Amino acid sequence: MMTKRLRVGVVGIGHLGRHHVRLLAAIPEAELVAAVDLVRERAAEAVKAAGVGEALTDFRKLFGRVDAVVIAVPTVEHLRVAGEFLEHGVHVLVEKPMASSLAEADALIAAADRGGVRLAVGHTERFNPAIEAAMPILATPRFIEVHRLSGFPERSLDIDVVFDVMIHDLDIILAADRSEVLGVDAIGVPVLTPRVDIANARIRFASGCIANITASRISRDKVRKVRFFQPDMYISVDYQAQELDVWRLQRRGDARPAIEGGRLEVRQEEPLARELADFVSAIREGRPPLVTGRDGRRALELATRVAEAIEAGTTGSVQAPSAPSFD
Repeated sequence: MMTKRLRVGVVGIGHLGRHHVRLLAAIPEAELVAAVDLVRERAAEAVKAAGVGEALTDFRKLFGRVDAVVIAVPTVEHLRVAGEFLEHGVHVLVEKPMASSLAEADALIAAADRGGVRLAVGHTERFNPAIEAAMPILATPRFIEVHRLSGFPERSLDIDVVFDVMIHDLDIILAADRSEVLGVDAIGVPVLTPRVDIANARIRFASGCIANITASRISRDKVRKVRFFQPDMYISVDYQAQELDVWRLQRRGDARPAIEGGRLEVRQEEPLARELADFVSAIREGRPPLVTGRDGRRALELATRVAEAIEAGTTGSVQAPSAPSFD
């Protein structure tokens, strides 16, 4: 158990990086050392708003000064930046998707293993209080339906909608069903950008579960919901409202069965704050974070299969890649 405060830095002060700085500054067990961005003004504004920390433009100046770092740079830079910190024995939380390819994800995992440090991946929905409350109830889901729809984002789009937003839900369904993915059918369309902006995937698990996922970043209405169907039970989660509804079929001998249930109480909290708190406490307690590098790789592998199915334009199943699995 670490007794001193954890020295932490944030690299990449964009849409998410600013929030990482704000929230880390509020964690009593952490000391925000610095915010790093190629544009010094962005880093300076972030630390000024947080009331603590130094603004830097070179992430290497954090070596020897931090115990852990949050990486929120563009995905193509994840291996280069996060890899250097891991090689220097610094714990890393890297934003999703964890890397640009499975090979790069494997390199990050190997670097963390060599350095004996924690590698966490920023799949924030795992820390949504409604999802956390639903997970213990999910015993044998047989059908999962997801809708994640939003308007066009005011931020850089270096990846398509599958790796940008659908990957959140891919991580959730992989946490709900740990069996092998047998097949992936998918379709996607580029609408406002050269990359796919709206996509649908149908995923088949060895358990028999089927997941149907729709993700869009060009929709008029904002919807973020997942529904789980399992024998005698229906579970609905509204990510955005952090609401959980559970309905059960109650059998009464020879009498007609009744449907009972409703909304369960969920304590609303900011998922990103909970994610950062878990990262800090995992390091201090010497335990794995809730979402490990191997979890991040598994989500990336499934997102890659979805993207390949879209690229192929197939209605058949895409077979599992030959890259090693870390289940």
